[in-house]
Amino acid sequence: MTSALAPPRVLPRLVLAQFAGTSPWFAVNAVMPDLQQAYGWPDSALGTLTSAVQFGFILGTLVFALGGVADRYNARRVFLLCALAAAGCTLAALAAVVWAADLAALHVLRAATGFFLAGIYPVGMKIAAQWYPSRPGGGADSGGLGNALGWLVGALVLGSASPHALRGLLAALPSDTLPWGGVMVGVAALAVAGGLLVALGLPDAPGAPAAGSAGMAPPRPGLRTHLRALGSLWTERRVRASAFGYFGHMVELYTLWVLMPLILATRLQGPGLSWAAFFVLGAGMLGCVLGGIVARRRGSARVATVQLATSGLCCAIAPWALGAPDLLFALWLVVWGITVAGDSPQLSTLTARNAPAHAVGSVLTFTNCIGFAISIVSIEFFVRWAAQAPLATVLPWLGLGPLLGVLALRPLWRGERGG
Repeated sequence: MTSALAPPRVLPRLVLAQFAGTSPWFAVNAVMPDLQQAYGWPDSALGTLTSAVQFGFILGTLVFALGGVADRYNARRVFLLCALAAAGCTLAALAAVVWAADLAALHVLRAATGFFLAGIYPVGMKIAAQWYPSRPGGGADSGGLGNALGWLVGALVLGSASPHALRGLLAALPSDTLPWGGVMVGVAALAVAGGLLVALGLPDAPGAPAAGSAGMAPPRPGLRTHLRALGSLWTERRVRASAFGYFGHMVELYTLWVLMPLILATRLQGPGLSWAAFFVLGAGMLGCVLGGIVARRRGSARVATVQLATSGLCCAIAPWALGAPDLLFALWLVVWGITVAGDSPQLSTLTARNAPAHAVGSVLTFTNCIGFAISIVSIEFFVRWAAQAPLATVLPWLGLGPLLGVLALRPLWRGERGG
């Protein structure tokens, strides 16, 4: 978990900050059953509110990537400001619901939350890339970036699942309380804590822009050079392979997370469903962390390929698993939860390793932008389909994403050697 550059305290603090800072992502998804019961909102609101967050994230990543924010400005300061803004949008969303039951305003505020999450998730990866750079001529993960991103994306996964745990805890409160409001306040407080931890608890990496009065790096390359770096997603074979592997992964990931409460509702309800959703989605952290450890010897491309293939298999066996005994049903969901997220940090590691050195943060952010655009299409399509057809018919088709991801990664399979 360490490198020649990074003191031992860096990664644990960055992981905790990423966990806390990304907790607003699925806050509304966790409390949607309460909101539907209280205000009579339609089932379709679950998909559109999730897509609103994804749309805001896409817009944010596009602005950040084209502006070179993650490479030009002090990353710790960007992380702090965006965490505070995401917390503010979450509290404003709570107010819009309590005071006006305004579903339209909630969509706008969730989109704004997604915009500021673009300054947390990719920027956290940028900070990790500053502290854990790959060493030329080293092994499969010579600088430890794959391992570091395994922990970091694992924290994102657990942070995204945390509202479900909060709802499960608050559901035990007396009935005259507002447990769903407590979830919104709780994740806002976590986001503030995450921003402060990065700003006050982490030093700047060697060579990173200092958090001085301007917080800016020396003059960056010109616009044409910057756009050429972003274009490496298509023009550079190795960057293209990892980016398109990530795009296949994004067809499946967030759509499964949105559909997970529906899958669990075939057997559970109430607090039990919330806790099960937390554990299944949170299991993705195990896939991220273990994948990062294995990648240090086996390589990020191999680890990502195995996890993509396994999650694709989970899609394919869905018709059988949905009717399986409880133990096998639970095992299927846990394996799926582990592998559907576990490939993400290794795909980002491959992109960071092969992207132009002066634009790593922007290339990662732009890759996120496209990936989340794909996720919106996938969410809208599959959620609407699931409202009209049995899950056993819908879920196997999610496997097209992992299949395309595995095929995209083929150019990288032979390019890695053990550490």
